Amino acid sequence: MRVGIGYDAHKLIPGKGMYLGGVFIECEYALEAYSDGDVIIHSVIDSLLGAAALGDIGSLFSSKDPKNKDISSRVLLTQVMDLLDANKYKVINVDITLITETPKINQKADLIIDFLSKDLRVEKGCVSCKATTTDGLGFEGEKRGIACQTVSLIEKRIK
Repeated sequence: MRVGIGYDAHKLIPGKGMYLGGVFIECEYALEAYSDGDVIIHSVIDSLLGAAALGDIGSLFSSKDPKNKDISSRVLLTQVMDLLDANKYKVINVDITLITETPKINQKADLIIDFLSKDLRVEKGCVSCKATTTDGLGFEGEKRGIACQTVSLIEKRIK
């Protein structure tokens, strides 16, 4: 078994919503990013790549590559899952913590878990997604940005 930790953060800007865990969340903000800026999926990707020792999101999906401009993070996650599969790894568990004052994801958490479990090719019970605030502290608390941390557990397939 191998463990990986992922982290991502993006600046909040005025807008009409953002993708989090593959789900569009309507709110008064958007995320400043080269891709769709999905901090949850970016954090998941980095945790999986770290666990498998296969690099990081920036080395695989450069922000200098035009084909990654505005790309759906779910497309990137599918490519990472194919890479894990090619290296004979399978996901055991993913634990996600979104750090933000806004938007609130409580009512969308089940849908996020639905999307991610499909993309990660695991049962829903293998994906945990929760959110916390920083009680007004730091860039998240001041609503200048949003961050996410993920811990993943993978294992090498025997066959």
